[in-house]
Amino acid sequence: MPSRTHLLPLVLLPAALWMAACSPKPAPPEPVRAVRVMTVAPDAAGGVQEYAGEVRARTESRLGFRVAGKLVARPAEVGQRVRAGQALAQLDPADLKLQQDAAQAALRAAQASLDFAAADFKRYEELRAQGFISAMELERRESGLKAQRAQLDQARAQAEAQGNLASYAVLTAPAAGVVTTTEAEVGAVLAAGTPVLRVAHDGPRDVAFSVPEDAVAGIRALLGRSSALRVRPWAQSAALPATVREVAAAADPVTRTFLVRADIGAAPVQLGQTMTVLLELPRRDAAARLPLTAVMRQQGQTAVWVLDPASMTVQVQPIVVAGADGNSVMVAGGLQPGQRVVTAGVHTLTPGQKVKLFEEAPVAPAQPAASR
Repeated sequence: MPSRTHLLPLVLLPAALWMAACSPKPAPPEPVRAVRVMTVAPDAAGGVQEYAGEVRARTESRLGFRVAGKLVARPAEVGQRVRAGQALAQLDPADLKLQQDAAQAALRAAQASLDFAAADFKRYEELRAQGFISAMELERRESGLKAQRAQLDQARAQAEAQGNLASYAVLTAPAAGVVTTTEAEVGAVLAAGTPVLRVAHDGPRDVAFSVPEDAVAGIRALLGRSSALRVRPWAQSAALPATVREVAAAADPVTRTFLVRADIGAAPVQLGQTMTVLLELPRRDAAARLPLTAVMRQQGQTAVWVLDPASMTVQVQPIVVAGADGNSVMVAGGLQPGQRVVTAGVHTLTPGQKVKLFEEAPVAPAQPAASR
């Protein structure tokens, strides 16, 4: 029979195996991440700011009838050139013609009443000369004659007004230009003043573009300065000089941008043509120019990851931002020339983490097609 001394190892072996199974496994080593870096070098902000613009007429009239009625004709179409006084649209003139006829009839009635009152007054003058009527009776007849003259003047004015209203049934172009928009179709019943079409007048042209709120002050400083801007038609390399003529006083409620109009005079451009507005920016010295992907926020500060080439580890470095220039950030302080800053993968790093430089895989040469 085995002794207790020989049985003790057999009893303790399962307990040791159970404790080894329950102990936590060691954490896997942190992977070495690949990062892109760039070397800090002094730079300057400036260059050219670009905006998208559109060619518009200096004067653009939104035309509508001065009377109500049914639209029966609209010979003008979008893109059509028109001359001053040319008929663009017409209302049904039937009702206006009837009103004009009624006014002419009232005018003839007033003229007849005046003629009768004048003849009647002449007879009463003769009777007063013979002493058959009193002076008061003659004054009463004279007052009636004056009232008839006033009624004739009123009827004549109403007839002229109705004649004008009848002529308003035809909508004419106020100046030579191009039809840019039509807003009503034949058959529509229009109230007075309802827009029917829009005409861009011949003459000077503007380039209209929108700028954000932070650029308005700089644009306002250019008001009236000759050739302060340059505009370039798309797909062309030659630029035209432009002068800022107007800056909106309030922002657009939808885009929250400010509309700017720049005068380009009689430049050979088409209405609606897209233009690139080029604005020269003042140059500002900066410690470095970094891409936006290199910048992050940590503990309320703007910072970047700086690589230590000796240990191939990264550390957080706070920086002072001077401003933005397109997709770049201008750094005013916090970095020294020659330092290497991580530009990609900044949100996956930790202080002191080991990294390696990202290397793009070489592109394999194209294999020639196998001959059949």
